[in-house]
Amino acid sequence: MRDFHGVIEVLKLYLEKDKKEKILDKDVACALKMTQANFATIKRRNSTPYKHILEFCKDENLCCGEIFFS
Repeated sequence: MRDFHGVIEVLKLYLEKDKKEKILDKDVACALKMTQANFATIKRRNSTPYKHILEFCKDENLCCGEIFFS
């Protein structure tokens, strides 16, 4: 199972394929419907926001297994 940083990298790659620019943490926070401050706190604590990621997967019709597992 991927840790927080691995999950965020996968999300950045997914978001990057739609855009031709670098995806920043603020873009991931927006996609997960979180504030930048909340995302920064979670990142600093290395705590995975499972609820937000699962809701993102549901909205995007993504398999959450692709996000959490390699």
